[in-house]
Amino acid sequence: MERSFPRLDRTALRDVLRGELEQTLEEVADAIDNAPRGRVIRDSEEPARDALDRFRQVVYEKALQLKINAAQAAFPPSGPSVGGAAAE
Repeated sequence: MERSFPRLDRTALRDVLRGELEQTLEEVADAIDNAPRGRVIRDSEEPARDALDRFRQVVYEKALQLKINAAQAAFPPSGPSVGGAAAE
């Protein structure tokens, strides 16, 4: 019988990423604010895209890690075998 993995805890993911989200928003806002007049799009687009790409990667990595942690917690290691020795 195959056991299913626990669902990803969205609240935990949100809590873990709150700081990352705030940092990303600051970086995007800074990129726009620091661009010279008349060059806002040209000079802010790449730094904003870089910040958002970094955030996308962090979100995915954190989500995977939470899923792995939940799966490991749900399926503890095997206990001793019938003979009393741990299974190898």
